Amino acid sequence: MVIWLYLDFSGSENILIGEEGQAPEVDYSIGEEIHKNSDLAAELPKEGLMTLMGKSTDTVEAEIGKPDRIDPSFHGYDWWIYYLSDEAYVQVGVLNNKVITIFATGDDVDVTPFRIGQPSGEIYSSLFAETNIEIELEGSSYRFELSEADLNMRPSVRIGKDYFALLYLDKFTGALSSVRFLDPVSLVMLRPYEMVYRGELLSVDDFTDEESEAVNRGKEKQIVDISNVIRHRNGLEPLEWDAQTAEVALGHSVDMFESEEFSHTSEKFGELSDRLKAGGVAYLSAGENIAANYVDAPAVVEGWINSKGHRDSLLNDQFTHIGVGVYKKQYTQNFIEKWGE
Repeated sequence: MVIWLYLDFSGSENILIGEEGQAPEVDYSIGEEIHKNSDLAAELPKEGLMTLMGKSTDTVEAEIGKPDRIDPSFHGYDWWIYYLSDEAYVQVGVLNNKVITIFATGDDVDVTPFRIGQPSGEIYSSLFAETNIEIELEGSSYRFELSEADLNMRPSVRIGKDYFALLYLDKFTGALSSVRFLDPVSLVMLRPYEMVYRGELLSVDDFTDEESEAVNRGKEKQIVDISNVIRHRNGLEPLEWDAQTAEVALGHSVDMFESEEFSHTSEKFGELSDRLKAGGVAYLSAGENIAANYVDAPAVVEGWINSKGHRDSLLNDQFTHIGVGVYKKQYTQNFIEKWGE
């Protein structure tokens, strides 16, 4: 017997289109004089995860062990994934056996000189958040221009001469939600802000269909991991992966891309309730978050948690299971309260 008792926790307001990773413009005026604001940079920490930046994979394994898994990315590096606990989640970006970026969230991760849960006012009063970030790499120049929204929700702080910290702030709690450490190469590859450049544009574009699928499956797992850490932070039980719900979510992401209609309602497949029923998913209640154009899994989850409708779905205490589908920068996150749970 299959039960469908649909309580809809998705809605038209649960639509999120990111402005990250947009095609940068050429600007021949930049690069003549690079301002690094090095006198305003925070000091390099002597402890915590950031000490792994620039280190070898041998050092990473010696410090935090072997990864739970390794996920490829669209930015040229592999993510070493560490779900250390519900209060400590780490992604280490590795290129040529060297750490070039780190993402971390959870109350127990050491992100010195910051701390997860740190009030944003404390951060702004003690550190300088850059409005423009200028980088020169092998004769090419890049400038990131942060909007007011960027400065309020995901500012960047220079750490020492060679590194940056992208801080994801939770606007509902006014506290630090997660941190991403980057070197100049990983920052230019990620392009988390509007960027202009002169010279060579660093990018990795020649992915086969099989490689793209592997990246997207990794993103789906990361979204679940990060979502559960955030749920734990808010006193909620973790969500279990449900393969049938994930198939429905992926189908919707594919449909949104192919139809060029970014909506919870599909002209071909209907509302979420119709899609779950067609997928044979038994549930009592369900909800859906969708997003597009975010550069990766950490970015999209932090985007959802800063949008009330998405946040309410992600932090709904009725939901027991989750399915995620990612396709061509289309993200669908389906939640269900499973029948019989």
